[in-house]
Amino acid sequence: MNQFSAAQRNRVTMLDVARHAGVSKASVSRFIGEDRALLSDAIALRIEQAIATLDYRPNQMARGLKRGRTRLIGMLVADIRNPYSIAVMHGVETACRQHGYSLVVCNTDRDDQQEARHLANLRAYNIEGLIVNTLGHHLEQLLELQQEMPMVLVDRKLDGLQADLVGLDNPAAVRSAIEHLEQQGYRDLLLVSEPHDGTSSRLERHASFQAEIARRPTLHGQWLATGEALVAGLQSFLAAPGHGPKALFCANGVAALAATRALRELGCPLFDDLGLIALDDLDWYPLVGSGISALAQPTEAIGASAFECLLKRLRGDTGPARGVGFAAQLIVRGSTRSLSPPAPGLQPR
Repeated sequence: MNQFSAAQRNRVTMLDVARHAGVSKASVSRFIGEDRALLSDAIALRIEQAIATLDYRPNQMARGLKRGRTRLIGMLVADIRNPYSIAVMHGVETACRQHGYSLVVCNTDRDDQQEARHLANLRAYNIEGLIVNTLGHHLEQLLELQQEMPMVLVDRKLDGLQADLVGLDNPAAVRSAIEHLEQQGYRDLLLVSEPHDGTSSRLERHASFQAEIARRPTLHGQWLATGEALVAGLQSFLAAPGHGPKALFCANGVAALAATRALRELGCPLFDDLGLIALDDLDWYPLVGSGISALAQPTEAIGASAFECLLKRLRGDTGPARGVGFAAQLIVRGSTRSLSPPAPGLQPR
């Protein structure tokens, strides 16, 4: 049994190992570093045995700082409670681990002061690169950090910051949702989203929704933000004469949850007379009514791709900023049941 206590193990230094093995401190440094091949087998064995006996654990952070590398990647997220953020973060962390990096995650909690503090802390951690998914209200700090390290944006572009952007192909996803609702017979559509708050992905989805409605003369579209006015807004939408069968298009999982709760509060029978499709595909979607139709984002792939873009920059890629847009997958459930009879000669599948 190892006779050293936990406190003693914590105090073991490289010099202790060198003395125990009867070698120089430089030899121990070579052994635990990248120059082990320079040591003879006999010396390497003595150092290995000394490390095992003393239970020596190198300070990897100190070694990294000495060499100018910490193998740390920072990630700034606006809301860690958002299922999208969690899923993307998991994709980033998995990719980091596969390449020998560790991930430091900072949650701004949609708080500007918190974001500023986290940016300062990330710099103190000596991260090698930064992945950003936040509101971006501190452009000057981000630009300063970009002078020191590569940076990749996820889901949200920031005006004035030239960096790789990885996320969903929003226009294509919105087009897919509108096409599906139109084919199923819905004509009066309401886009439900979180308040824009300058967030590029929300603005892009709203603009794409308006463009798709404008080019389809049989459809009518409106927009409603989540928040205190959501219940009243939904009630007005449902009560209005309308232009045909009604459906909601929720711009993300947060909006889908808020809309579903509001419909429950209004006592609306889910998906009998009202259709609903949502961006994101969350675990609870199949459990509501006859199931919520969704446009699933490949969140794991988005996270992994964000790290891959960052890794290329870390390895010296100095090309212009590029965008990587992923396609959404349409998953049809009972919330968008067909209201239109099949065309003559066609049988429903």
